[in-house]
Amino acid sequence: MRVNEIFYSLQGEGFLAGVPSVFIRLAGCSLRCRWCDTKYALDQEAGFHYSTDKIVQAVQQQARSKFVVITGGEPMINPDLPELVQKLKASEKHITIETAGIAFIPDLACDLMSISPKLSNSTPAAPQLAAVHEDSRLDIAVLSELIDNYKYQLKFVVDSQADLPEIQQTVEKIGNVDSDKVMLMPQAKTREELLAKSPMVACLCKQTGFAFGQRLHLLLRNNQTRSI
Repeated sequence: MRVNEIFYSLQGEGFLAGVPSVFIRLAGCSLRCRWCDTKYALDQEAGFHYSTDKIVQAVQQQARSKFVVITGGEPMINPDLPELVQKLKASEKHITIETAGIAFIPDLACDLMSISPKLSNSTPAAPQLAAVHEDSRLDIAVLSELIDNYKYQLKFVVDSQADLPEIQQTVEKIGNVDSDKVMLMPQAKTREELLAKSPMVACLCKQTGFAFGQRLHLLLRNNQTRSI
């Protein structure tokens, strides 16, 4: 597997925000989101080759935390993901997989599928990237499979109030979504942007009943480093 980085930090997003966790960032993603904050991991070769055993060993050396987050890039496009998850689970880890929800793998022994469907606000400005991104950013059938087969959370990145109808339509199309597992997060790359957009997103949460999604990593470290 191509691993971009392994580090120990606090989970910044989702219902486990604030929990000390070891992060495994896999290289490679087919999407090119306009506001992506991990562009350094997009390329399939943006990392070093690790065996699954070496990854597990590195995780155990990082910290004694029970919580492991497999992120990217896009972990669900990696064919060796099932083997890695199985070995991590054998070492009694709580496993979160962070995904855009564009690929489905059955029977993964993960504890939480953290799904962030990409809205049209993620489409890059460059025409040559926009067309490819639009064709692959949202797969309703895959999203439905993921929520039907895994314990999950749905995280939507909100850039403006105009995103709400698209979010509601997406949730409706997926079907069988537990609204208590839906979270709205401010789109931001800096602490200042996070603070500026948070009141607007909070109002949308009150309007819909969806949870407010904190972005703790931005609040604590702004955009200066990769880990807290």
